[in-house]
Amino acid sequence: MKEINPELVCGILNEIMEYELAGVVRYTHSAMMVTGPYRLPIVAFLKEQAAESLLHAQQAGELIVGLDGHPSQKIAKIKETNRHSIKDILQESLEHELHALSLYKKLLDNVADRSIYLEEYARGLIGEEEQHSLELKAMLKDFGQ
Repeated sequence: MKEINPELVCGILNEIMEYELAGVVRYTHSAMMVTGPYRLPIVAFLKEQAAESLLHAQQAGELIVGLDGHPSQKIAKIKETNRHSIKDILQESLEHELHALSLYKKLLDNVADRSIYLEEYARGLIGEEEQHSLELKAMLKDFGQ
């Protein structure tokens, strides 16, 4: 089995952590902006996503520490479109999930066949992000997506 590059992997994990922390802010903000008859279930969904993003950020940070790295205190840039219809919020959430998915795939590419634990971690998060993407795509179907 090849060795991992701890500096490279910690860099990717910091990128993940910063992006997941931005997800906490994005989903919390989006939950506040939802209006209309479907507000309650969508707010509940978005708050759940915010809590999960925080958990994912914490997990990435713990891995960084375990690899003798230093977790970042930064948060990834959050694009504010000022469009807050339910369709726009769900579309932006889908874009967020797809980018998160790409980060976990980047991690997988750099730990595969090097660390079983990190490989399984990356695969598990890829599965979660794919599930969220499918959920959001299904939610968007009523909007003609």
